[in-house]
Amino acid sequence: MTVTEQFDGLTTAEVIQRQKSGAGNDIQTKTSRTNWSIIRTNLFSTYNLILFVISAILAILGRYNDAFITVIVGILNALIGTFQEIRAKRQLDQIAVVANPQIFVQRDGTKKEVTPADLVRGDLIWLYSGEQAVVDGKIVDQGFVEMDESLLTGESDHIRKQHGDQVLSGSFCVTGSALYQAEQVGNESYANRLTAEAKKFEITFTPLQTSVSYVINLIILLAAIMAAIFYLTGFIQDFSFLTNIKATAVLVGLVPYGLFLTISAAYAMGASAIAKKGALVQHINAVESINSIDVLCMDKTGTLTSNELVLDSVYLLQDDAHAQTKQYLGDFVRSVNDGNKTNEAIAHGTSGLRRQPIDEIPFSSVRKCSALAFADKDCRGVFVLGAFEMMADHLPQEAVPALEAEIATLSDKGLRVLLFAANYETTSLHDVQERPLFPALTPLALITLQDSLRPHVAKTIEAFLQLGVQLKIISGDSPQTVTAVARQAGLVHTNMISGPELANMSVGEFAQAADDRQIFGRITPEQKQQVINSLIKQGHRVAMIGDGVNDVLSLKKAHLGIAMQSGSNAARNVADMVLLNDSYEALPHVLSESKRVINGIIDATYLLIGRSLIYAFIIIGVMMVGISFPFEPAQTGLTTFSVGIPAFALMLWANAKEKAEPLLRSLVRLVIPYTLWTMLLGVLLYSFTVSTFSTNLSENDLPPRAVERLEAFTGVAYDLTTDFEIIASTVVAQTTLSAFLTLVAILFVLFLNPPHSFFTGWREVTSNRQPMWMVIILTVAFLVMLNTKPVANYFGMLKLPPPGYVSLMMASLIWLLGMRFILRQNIFDHLLLPSDSA
Repeated sequence: MTVTEQFDGLTTAEVIQRQKSGAGNDIQTKTSRTNWSIIRTNLFSTYNLILFVISAILAILGRYNDAFITVIVGILNALIGTFQEIRAKRQLDQIAVVANPQIFVQRDGTKKEVTPADLVRGDLIWLYSGEQAVVDGKIVDQGFVEMDESLLTGESDHIRKQHGDQVLSGSFCVTGSALYQAEQVGNESYANRLTAEAKKFEITFTPLQTSVSYVINLIILLAAIMAAIFYLTGFIQDFSFLTNIKATAVLVGLVPYGLFLTISAAYAMGASAIAKKGALVQHINAVESINSIDVLCMDKTGTLTSNELVLDSVYLLQDDAHAQTKQYLGDFVRSVNDGNKTNEAIAHGTSGLRRQPIDEIPFSSVRKCSALAFADKDCRGVFVLGAFEMMADHLPQEAVPALEAEIATLSDKGLRVLLFAANYETTSLHDVQERPLFPALTPLALITLQDSLRPHVAKTIEAFLQLGVQLKIISGDSPQTVTAVARQAGLVHTNMISGPELANMSVGEFAQAADDRQIFGRITPEQKQQVINSLIKQGHRVAMIGDGVNDVLSLKKAHLGIAMQSGSNAARNVADMVLLNDSYEALPHVLSESKRVINGIIDATYLLIGRSLIYAFIIIGVMMVGISFPFEPAQTGLTTFSVGIPAFALMLWANAKEKAEPLLRSLVRLVIPYTLWTMLLGVLLYSFTVSTFSTNLSENDLPPRAVERLEAFTGVAYDLTTDFEIIASTVVAQTTLSAFLTLVAILFVLFLNPPHSFFTGWREVTSNRQPMWMVIILTVAFLVMLNTKPVANYFGMLKLPPPGYVSLMMASLIWLLGMRFILRQNIFDHLLLPSDSA
């Protein structure tokens, strides 16, 4: 009786009824995040919320233009991240569509083609070689299959399934065919239960993002404290409402919101560059995150290896049977009824003919051998291929020790070793009761195969090891197998431990083992996640590379999850980065690009954070001296010249020569000295200008043309009253100070990218001359702007009299020489850092 006659399957009416009752496989099979989820995450990020609050405050203060610009910065910031992540989502969706299987079911007595979403509980599903099971169920016919459950368990061994055995969703049929009945569908299936915990999207901040957020929060706190002190002073001294408004606008502007946009742009451009090398970035900060990891965990099967066996060698054990043994082996692997990857690999490396066996013992995961009997004139006898230990009892006992030693030696090289044996005197493989029975066997050859490493794996591992990154291989395979593959990939230190050993450990012992061991074998998906959790709790930054459903929780938990393109949809969905074409070749490029992005962001941070701190400290210094507020709101727009353009340009021109030191430490070593030195000269210059100009006014020592410009600019008549003297001297001092801060900020770029040894101290001379030319162009453009009345007035600047330019140039020269001296002598390193860190 045929299968179709015996199993009619569900009727169409039954399928409809079960779909209505909730027994369908109608789970939302999202291949990636939704567009709205991506937009919402980027639009309402922490950075953007800060920007929107600032914008609201500026709007309340009547600074509508500044408020509008701030909102635009926030929107641009969101658009950059959204564009990159949606582009990655679409590419992953296309991959998933190509991989989406079509399934054959038995319904209404006929075979029908459906999609996974059309399945219901009780459906009879055909499973063929090369197909993936999409729901859980049991085999109901007399067929059998060999299933690859490595995506679920991490074990590369194939498991034989026959009538009554359970088939798990997510596993692949390697050989054979069978009809199985769907039992657990939708959220109840094994694969979906395993990945349920990973469905919630979470953002993992990188160390650089955390440091930047920390500094920005400090600046916001500083601005709030300064505002409170200023309002208290204003209440005591009866400041005007306009004065309070202007001061508030300046204090709000201390927040370096341009840094948010710069970081987003750096990530986006880095992601674009990485995509060209074969790595798809899903979460934009992954561009930077990879350079901060200190532990890299990798799955073995399908990740470190391609899960494709390759014939390594045939070691003949009978000296007089060289050609004949190889011929028998080639014939054998071509004659088995149910081929598998092992037979295919051997067949690819040998020649032979397909023969008709008269008896056969098929391979099974329990027996770990297959056997054929031939009665041909030129090929007669019983031939067995499989695991040595399963044939040992049938071999000459004097040959066993030598074989064991040889197999152990070959296994230590990362090779899978099989024994090919024969008995030429019999053609029987079963006893009288038809039970499988091997005759006495003569060993003919040892066959070695290797699960080939993915291309560029060794080079990638070497690149991470050179960075001081610990590598750990976590697999469901035996520790010995994993160790051998690890050595093949270039890992020298391979302390191993097994899942059962970990299961018997205390929490403390588990944590110690997770940190100390490099090889983890026979690990369950839950244990894999526990290892990742333990490493994170110990302060490590962890990356995980995986491909299967069993890797999903670990990919989700790790600071950086990297999936293979050929892996499961669930793995690709939660990963921060996907290796296209399953190629490791992209990772060294990702590391290089990550260094470049980090160096660019850090240079931009130096400029933008430095600007904010300088303005804040100068305001504090001037208030302590007891003179007028040092800035007009319009003057803060000069930051476009001083830090906006330079920050963006340095981010573009950054190199990947070295890994930058931690941001907070470098801020202490560089930005704090830069800030304090600039603040000191700025306060002195401002105080000096106010004092000398007030004296000149009181002594009528100003030319009439200068007086006219002051009257036009301030709107106050010159009559030697106290108000005019204060207003005029403040305007001139503010212009001089703002011009000084703009010039020194531009010159500061030369210390970050020294074109000549004169500017060395923080870094060595660079061959890139672009920053130098930018400094020259910006300096000339700023001086032209300062002498162009409409433009200068827009920025709240007054055309300086000749003495003002003299003061400006002298102060800038003193700043330049002093900055050079401070950086070369490392003065602030000794003052601000502990002695063992300086």
